[in-house]
Amino acid sequence: MSKRVTNPTVRTAAVALVVTGLGASLVAGAGSAFAAESKAAPVAVTAAAAVKVQAQTQAAQAAKAQAAVKAQAAKTAQVKAAAKKAVAKPAAVKKATGWVKPVSSYALSASYNQGGAMWAHKHSGQDFAVPVGTSVRAAAAGTVVKAGPYGGGDGPAYGNAIVVKHANGRYSQYAHLSKIKVRIGQKVAAGQQIALSGNTGNSSGPHLHFEIRTTPNYGSALNPAAFLRAHGVFI
Repeated sequence: MSKRVTNPTVRTAAVALVVTGLGASLVAGAGSAFAAESKAAPVAVTAAAAVKVQAQTQAAQAAKAQAAVKAQAAKTAQVKAAAKKAVAKPAAVKKATGWVKPVSSYALSASYNQGGAMWAHKHSGQDFAVPVGTSVRAAAAGTVVKAGPYGGGDGPAYGNAIVVKHANGRYSQYAHLSKIKVRIGQKVAAGQQIALSGNTGNSSGPHLHFEIRTTPNYGSALNPAAFLRAHGVFI
């Protein structure tokens, strides 16, 4: 039986080679890890930059949307202001004319300059057929210069009557009243209640007799319907 002999030199060389290989593996592993870390770092930086860009984009979009909302609100406000101005303009025109109907609900009866047995001369005003107690309003702002029975001084045919002087030098008269609610010297506004309609004086039935005059007295009447129409009031 032969004896196996091991060469120490060969064994030592093998161990050295193994150790060397292990070192190389360790070195290679460390290099691979370093390389992996080196590759991961730029990826992380790129992701953070993307998030930042996205946030900036969203902020810009939000600012743009907010600006659009403000612009729309401003436009809406302008449209509303224009609409309000358009509505206010007719009201201003009406206020400037300052004339209104003496009664709000009525039927027209005897007209200006109409002839008939009821009058010694032709009819001097416009009659509004209304029930007794209907609210009678000042046709325009002014000062009461006549108020009382016997036509306020114009004669018994008018019954209870009121005459109002207006700023344009014209006078309005309201006759056949059941109740007078103002006094001489009192200032009245356009549309203010000044009396209740009635059937007093020379009257064939409940109505308001309305005149426009150039003086406070009988005999200076104008066509009241034409006068009111010229001031934007249609009866």
